[in-house]
Amino acid sequence: MSKKSNTSKRYADEYKKDAVELARSSGRTVADVARELDVSTEGLRGWLKQATIDRGEGPSAR
Repeated sequence: MSKKSNTSKRYADEYKKDAVELARSSGRTVADVARELDVSTEGLRGWLKQATIDRGEGPSAR
């Protein structure tokens, strides 16, 4: 029986940016895009949330 590592994968900012763009433009669910890219759904959702904030939108854009 194998254990999952407690260390998380690190992704380059450019990879995250491309993943966010794909998720926004594909018309597919976040889960589908995450599965295609072999990243966690929660991770991709976090990248999307951060990208929204970085664009000056969302809850932290006051």
